[in-house]
Amino acid sequence: MNVLFAASECVPFIKTGGLGDVVGALPKALKRGGIHVGVILPKYEDMAAEFQNRLTLIRYIDVPVGWRRQYCGIEYFEEDGIRYYFLDNEYYFKRHGCYGYFDDGERFAFFSRAVLEVLPFLAERPDVIHCHDWQTGPVSLLLKSHYAGRPFYQQIRTVFTIHNLKYQGIFPRSVLSDLLDLDDRYFNPDSLEFYGGVSYMKAGLAYADVLTTVSRTYAEEIQMPFYGENLDGFLRWRSHDLHGIVNGIDREIYDPQTDRQLYFQYHTADGKKKNKSRLQEQLNLSRDEDIPMVAMITRLTEQKGIDLVLRVSHELISLNIQLVLLGTGEQHYESAFRELASRFPEQVSANIFFDDGLARKIYAASDLFLMPSKFEPCGIGQLLALRYGSLPVVRETGGLKDTVVSYNEFTGKGYGFSFTNYNAHDMLFTVQRALNFYRNQQDKWKQLTDRALQLNFGWETSAAAYRDLYYSLIE
Repeated sequence: MNVLFAASECVPFIKTGGLGDVVGALPKALKRGGIHVGVILPKYEDMAAEFQNRLTLIRYIDVPVGWRRQYCGIEYFEEDGIRYYFLDNEYYFKRHGCYGYFDDGERFAFFSRAVLEVLPFLAERPDVIHCHDWQTGPVSLLLKSHYAGRPFYQQIRTVFTIHNLKYQGIFPRSVLSDLLDLDDRYFNPDSLEFYGGVSYMKAGLAYADVLTTVSRTYAEEIQMPFYGENLDGFLRWRSHDLHGIVNGIDREIYDPQTDRQLYFQYHTADGKKKNKSRLQEQLNLSRDEDIPMVAMITRLTEQKGIDLVLRVSHELISLNIQLVLLGTGEQHYESAFRELASRFPEQVSANIFFDDGLARKIYAASDLFLMPSKFEPCGIGQLLALRYGSLPVVRETGGLKDTVVSYNEFTGKGYGFSFTNYNAHDMLFTVQRALNFYRNQQDKWKQLTDRALQLNFGWETSAAAYRDLYYSLIE
C-alpha cells in the first residue's frame, strides 16, 4: 500500500496551524503500521536552509495551468523512511508565508495540477492520494476530469480531509476555465459552484472517493447549519462517505520527561511547580508556586472563544490567578490583551507572538489550559496540555468534546473540565469549579494531573483507522 499525502503544510518544514502537525506526524504512524508514505508539498521560501540544503533534484517538468505552462522542479529528501517531495516554482512560492496572496487561487491550482503531473516521476506510484484542506481540493477533481483516460492513473483513489471547514478557498467563476481548464458543466450546485463563485474545498468534497474530518463530533456538527459554513446540505448528501477520525500528537517530540525546551524535565505533578517558578521569573509575574496559572496558547480569533475570555477578564483576574497568553491574531484582540497585561502586570502576561519553546514552557508550568472555542474541528492545544499535565477547561464542541472527559467527583472519572453553552459566565463558573479542586483538594488535583500525564493521545489508534480506510478503497 503506497499513500501520497498532498498538503500545503508539514512540520518541521512549514506550519501555520494544526494541519502542519498532522501532516508531519501521521505519516510516521502509518509507516509503523506498514504503509509506505510519501508527502508532497510546495517549496516555500521560508523553509529553513538546513532542509533546503539537503534537497536533491529529480527533474523538472512543465505543468499546465489553464492556458499557461509553468515550470515545476521536483526535489526530495528522505528521512525516517518517508520521502518528502517539494514542488519548486519561484513565481508562486518564493514568498514569505503560505497564504493570503491575491493569486492564491492560481498558486494552488498550479500545486494541485502539479501533484498529478509529477506522479510518474516519483519513487512509487501511489494507490491513494490523501489530500488535506482546500489547497488540495482540486486534486480529486482534476484526477477524474483530466486523467481518467490514462492507464497510469486509473486505479488511483483519493481521500480528502477537512481540517477546518471555515476556510474554503473561494474564487471567481473565471478560475474554472482560466486555471482548472474545465467547462461550465462543473459550475453547478452538485459540483464546484458556491454562491456564484468556485470553491476549492467543495471540489474536494464533491470528487474525492472518501471524506474524513478530524474528530467524530465535528463530522456530525458540520452537517448542521450552525457549523456547516453553508455546506451542511452538501455534507449530509455525502454523509455515507464522511468519517470522523480524531487527530493525535507526536508523543516523542512532546514528552515532558525528555523535552530539552523545558526548564526541568518531569514525569509527575510535583515536577510542574519548579517550571512554574522559572516561567514566572522569565515573564516578570509575581513569584508564587501556589498561585494557579491559567494558560492560553491560541490564535486570537473569534473561533477560539476569545470574546468569552475578554467578557469576564476582570472576574477571572479577581479569582487570584495568573493568566499567560501566547499567540497572535486579530488586532483588536491583541490590543485588548496587551491592555489587560498593562493593568495587571503581576498577574497577566500577554505574549503576542509565537515561539515553540515558550509554548512548551507554558504547557509545563500551567495548571489549567483554557480553550473555550466557539467551534473546534479537533484541537491540538488540549492534547499537548494534557501531555504536559495542564488540565484543560474546554467548551464541549468538536474534538474538544471527543478528547476531554470532564472530571466527575462522584464517579472519580475524567481529567479535565468542560461546559456546554457558548456563554462567558458558564466558562467562568467552570474555571471556578476547577480552582476549587486546586485550592481545597490538593491530593485530588495531583491525582488528576498524574492521570493526565499518563494519557496516550498518540497516533496509533487513528493511524489504524486511516489504514483500514485506505484498504477499503482498493479492495
